Amino acid sequence: MQQRSADRLARILDACAEVLDEEGYEELSTRTVAARAGVPIGSVFRFFGNKRALVEALGRRNLDSFAESVAGRLPALPPADWRGAVDAVLDEYLAMKRTVPGFGLVDFGAQLPVGAPAACANHEVADRLADLLAAHLGRPADVRLRRTVLVAVEATDALLQLAFRVRPSGDEEIVAETRELVRAYLARVFD
Repeated sequence: MQQRSADRLARILDACAEVLDEEGYEELSTRTVAARAGVPIGSVFRFFGNKRALVEALGRRNLDSFAESVAGRLPALPPADWRGAVDAVLDEYLAMKRTVPGFGLVDFGAQLPVGAPAACANHEVADRLADLLAAHLGRPADVRLRRTVLVAVEATDALLQLAFRVRPSGDEEIVAETRELVRAYLARVFD
């Protein structure tokens, strides 16, 4: 029973992501998501009260997937290789941006409503990344590290939005500049 419920939830979130890609946030509706997922509308309302809650859940799922992917890559890197860890973070984000349905509009729930400030989501992303990086580097995730990672996440978010506005697949030169900027900034804490 629990597995069926989890499968239904995954289908609903997958359908939400597809509709976001095809029609955008304004045209997204719980009825459309239910039809796309092949479930009764009541199933959608069992999990979500409205489309905003649905999209927020998609953002949380994206963040969990992102954190799992980053965590899976870190053990292959030498413990002191913070630059490799930062590259893994950026590479995973870029891969999701380019391949995960709905990620272009929602990523980690930052743009709800679409275009809104990303404060809450970026704080959560920064906290998760600070914990992952601290564990990988064998250091505490203290206040300074958390603040530094938050600033890096905010800067990276803004610059990668620019990269994807310039070119739908992400302008590689802006991505390279972003990588250089983030490395230089994080060197203050990690070197």
